Amino acid sequence: MEKIIQIESLDELDGVAQAVIDSLNGRTVVAFDAPMGAGKTTLISRIAALLGAEDDVTSPTFAIVNQYEGSERTIYHFDMYRIERIEEALDFGSEEYLSSGELCLVEWPEKIEALLPDDTMVVKIEILSDSARRFVIR
Repeated sequence: MEKIIQIESLDELDGVAQAVIDSLNGRTVVAFDAPMGAGKTTLISRIAALLGAEDDVTSPTFAIVNQYEGSERTIYHFDMYRIERIEEALDFGSEEYLSSGELCLVEWPEKIEALLPDDTMVVKIEILSDSARRFVIR
């Protein structure tokens, strides 16, 4: 099933974050398919906040993975932008994270597509204007 949400400003982002959470249906890996500057980290920060994480959510571009503690589960936030070979992802234990049963939110998932579970949820973000975005959740 596919859900499409269009927003005109960031003030509406909590609704998108809740829609992502509501669409999980037991899935634990979410891939964010979007160009640079589309708001992947901003959306992930809202998802983490709604799940009870009190940490400051920042892009783990250099660390590759950040961990946040939600009220009911651990949240792993990946930024695969700097991954050049899939072996790099394997070297830091990405498979263990992805199969941990904890929520894994992945930016730049195309870098590790072969490692993603078959039931990975995809959130595609399209830039419509400076503040408007279309989100396709599937």
